[in-house]
Amino acid sequence: MAGSFFGGSLKISPKDFPDAADDTPLSAAPARKLAVLAGGCFWCVEAVYRELDGVLRVVSGYSGGSMETADYETVCTGSTEHAEVVQIEYDAQRMSFGRLLKIFFSVAHDPTQLNRQDNDIGTQYRSAIFYADAEQKRVAESYIRQLDAAQVFARPIVTRLEPLEQFFEAEGYHQNYAELHPRQPYIAAVALPKVEKLRKYFGEALKAKA
Repeated sequence: MAGSFFGGSLKISPKDFPDAADDTPLSAAPARKLAVLAGGCFWCVEAVYRELDGVLRVVSGYSGGSMETADYETVCTGSTEHAEVVQIEYDAQRMSFGRLLKIFFSVAHDPTQLNRQDNDIGTQYRSAIFYADAEQKRVAESYIRQLDAAQVFARPIVTRLEPLEQFFEAEGYHQNYAELHPRQPYIAAVALPKVEKLRKYFGEALKAKA
C-alpha cells in the first residue's frame, strides 16, 4: 500500500524496489572492496548489513571530520563535520556497490530526511554516501537520479555524496551493538524492525544460517 513504508516516505514495497540500472560489474577474480555509508544511528545500519550474503565485515565509525573530533561524545554534540557511518567490506565477486545501495535506500534508512532520522536529529545523522572513487560516485549519482525519476519516495532524496577522506573506527562498545543488546529499548524499537524488514523482503540475499 502506498505510504506504508518509512512513515509514508517510501511509496512502494521494498520487494518492488528497483535495482540500480548503472551498477559496478561483479568481479571475475577474488576482490574485497569497501563502502562507507551514513544513514542515521550506526547501530541500526550496521545491524542490517551484517545480515547480507557477500558482506564480509561491517564496522561502525565516523567520517567527514577530523581525527581530533572522531569520538562518540564529541560527534553527538552535532558540532563536528562527522557523520555516524558504517564501513562495509564486501566480496566483489558476489556483491555489487549498487546492490549495497539498494538496501541502503530501501531498508536501512529514510533518504528523504534532512540531517536526521526520525528522533535522531543533527548533521551527524545525515544521509550520505562517502564515495571512495569515481566509479562509486557515478553509480550513486545515477541511482539517486533513477529513484527520484521513478518517484519511489513521496519526497526528494536528500542523500549527500561526499568524498571519503578518512574513516575512523568507533569505540569498541559500539561494534555489533544491536546483536549484543537486542533488548535495549532503542535497538528493539528502531534497529530490529529494519532487520526484520530486510529478512522479510530480501530473504534470498541473507547469509546462510550456521
